[in-house]
Amino acid sequence: MTFSTPLGTDSIKIMLLGSGELGKEVAIEAQRLGIEVIAVDRYPNAPAHLVANRAHVINMQDRQALLELIRSEKPTYILPEVEALSIEALFDAEKEGFHVIPNAEAVNKTMNRKNIRIFAAEKLKLTTSKFAFASTFEELKEAANQIGFPCVIKPVMSSSGHGQSIAKNSVELSVSWEIAKEARGDASELIVEELITFDYEITLLTVRTENETIFCQPIGHIQKDGDYILSWQPMPMSSTALNRSKEIAKAVTDGLGGRGIFGVEFFVKGDEVYFSELSPRPHDTGMVTLITQSQSEFALHLRAVLGLPLDFTFYGNGASGAYKAQSHSDNPKIEVPQSAFAKNSFVRIFGKPRSHEGRRMAVSLVLDNDVEAAKKRALEIVNQMSDH
Repeated sequence: MTFSTPLGTDSIKIMLLGSGELGKEVAIEAQRLGIEVIAVDRYPNAPAHLVANRAHVINMQDRQALLELIRSEKPTYILPEVEALSIEALFDAEKEGFHVIPNAEAVNKTMNRKNIRIFAAEKLKLTTSKFAFASTFEELKEAANQIGFPCVIKPVMSSSGHGQSIAKNSVELSVSWEIAKEARGDASELIVEELITFDYEITLLTVRTENETIFCQPIGHIQKDGDYILSWQPMPMSSTALNRSKEIAKAVTDGLGGRGIFGVEFFVKGDEVYFSELSPRPHDTGMVTLITQSQSEFALHLRAVLGLPLDFTFYGNGASGAYKAQSHSDNPKIEVPQSAFAKNSFVRIFGKPRSHEGRRMAVSLVLDNDVEAAKKRALEIVNQMSDH
């Protein structure tokens, strides 16, 4: 593959649709290879805007506006990084010869929990939790009674836990119905899921091109309100459970096709593995790979997009802790303790222009021979941080 200077007439150009902290790391990896980066988001000065060649602010759910921008910029590859965008524009762009990563149909299936769950459970016959869908409050009550309590209630389109809740009984359904309206995407339909009593949950980063599929070490994580607060790599698990996870991840990603990295999430109980969700892009829990691997999930994503070799070295045990803002600010400042800058610990500040309570603003990263020690230290650093 030949690379040229950015902005050259024949330079490779990627367009990020969504420019948050994950897109920022992809942009940095692209810049290291001299690739032109066009960062798009719904608000100005998003993290990836700060490191891109050009930045655009548009409503990505506006089919015509998004398509016109794609036609104007003529990217070599289009990398959707969020769910809240016009899938119709991506299908249109693909028909016009633009390369959507991994492909428009894969984005369509995975941006909507209904599509990917039906694809996994009914077409691929994978083991999942019991589920049902609801568009009205009456349908929600019927679905919850069918699934049983407690149950998990999520908008079919959202991210980072927005709109997600657990209803322990029928009385709490009205609260869950209101919480669902906080979705970052589309709250017009909900998925009601059986609450599985699992031992742990993992993200299995699965990287594929048309020629090969590789897996990163499994990533364990803890979530709160549907959003991760701590992740670590590797997650100790039985060879039976790990091999089954790989089989399922390969089956799903082969079914979706295309290139890139996929964050495949599982619930694990003993040797039983339940497919949960999938994101066709770098995963927030995978930020730990910034220190645990010679090629982070962002570098691997870009390599897969470009069709480059996917080999990498796993350095060792590590953990990442998510720092959530404690207040609202239009010009947030993050206070970081000096102890965070030790030999094997790091902090990454995302550079978001605004904060609100609970918004992820930074991440701590710790490498240690003992994964439990890494987890403890990552949380200690986060707990010592503050914002104003």
